[in-house]
Amino acid sequence: MTSNSAARMTFGENVIAFNLSLDFPEKLPPGIGVMNPFRENNCAIAACEAFYGKYYDDHNQRFIILGINPGRFGAGITGVPFTDPKRLKEKCGIVIPACPPAHEPSSEFVYAVIAACGGPGQFYRKWYINSLCPLGFTRMGKQGKPINYNYYDSAELARLATPFIVRTLWEQIGFGIERRACICLGTGKNAQFLEKLNQEHGFFRKIIPVEHPRYIMQYKKPELAVYIDRYREAFAEAIQEQGIDRTAQ
Repeated sequence: MTSNSAARMTFGENVIAFNLSLDFPEKLPPGIGVMNPFRENNCAIAACEAFYGKYYDDHNQRFIILGINPGRFGAGITGVPFTDPKRLKEKCGIVIPACPPAHEPSSEFVYAVIAACGGPGQFYRKWYINSLCPLGFTRMGKQGKPINYNYYDSAELARLATPFIVRTLWEQIGFGIERRACICLGTGKNAQFLEKLNQEHGFFRKIIPVEHPRYIMQYKKPELAVYIDRYREAFAEAIQEQGIDRTAQ
């Protein structure tokens, strides 16, 4: 896709085309599999087209929120980051018969944040969510079933994923992403990895880390309101950050 053609397309059309083009080009380490919902199930393409057609059918600029990589029960099914089939139906009003029932705790928290920000319609006009690595990975667990595997869980996978991460992040910035600030989901390894890449490539003026939804739901659920407020404060900080020249790369 050329930059001129990307500029003519709506934000949502750019995201859909980007998602459908995703392919991890490297040979993975032994025992690690790539998770590409747009090639593996009948739910993701339909859900992606409906979601981005509903909320991103415009040419607005948006701030980006970056997670780690897609989880099996959220974007690994729907193709929409931090949106499991339950939230897709109940919170977004999008029913895709091909989507199996699934619940992702991270999605539950993210949609609590979205509700506190005025609901999906208002939130998605300003914000675009994806993952630093837009495709997920799995390995076989002790029960003989695949489990999530983060891009940074092995040095070799992180090395292999880095060119893919850099290329796909620049592609998404081209959709109309504000480069004043980026929200990073995860205050540990994901933030450290993104900060290092940002120092090398200059994606954003500022990286603002917040605790990852999975961590909050697993360890801090009684303090949910505290973390929702923390997210809202991070969003306000991003919006207030002074601008930079978006053409500089």
